[in-house]
Amino acid sequence: QVQLVESGGGLVQAGASLRLSCAGSGRTFSQFAMGWFRQAPGKEREFVASIRGSGGETRYEDSVKGRFTISRDNAKNTLYLQMNNLKPEDTAVYFCAQRSGYLIRSDPKEYDYWGPGTQVSVSS
Repeated sequence: QVQLVESGGGLVQAGASLRLSCAGSGRTFSQFAMGWFRQAPGKEREFVASIRGSGGETRYEDSVKGRFTISRDNAKNTLYLQMNNLKPEDTAVYFCAQRSGYLIRSDPKEYDYWGPGTQVSVSS
């Protein structure tokens, strides 16, 4: 049974940094692409970043390019999202997700397993 658990969220001021982690278990972590998504109150879940199984290819949503970095440590079965220069509009619940495929995708429908989410709140 695949399990994903996020950690690292919190309340910070604008301009601060946070690093989210997502610990995975249940199947060979390195074989599958993973992604970060977020959902703000009253809004649909949106793509943030994704990374190939090997970690060699990444993709970002335009508003986070240059501020967020997705990475993974397959030896530790852990996915990361380093978030710098946070803005109030980054406030949301952040979810990690895993595909049953190797290639990166930005559509949440392409992801099969999801963590419960971690809250990130950025004050102005």
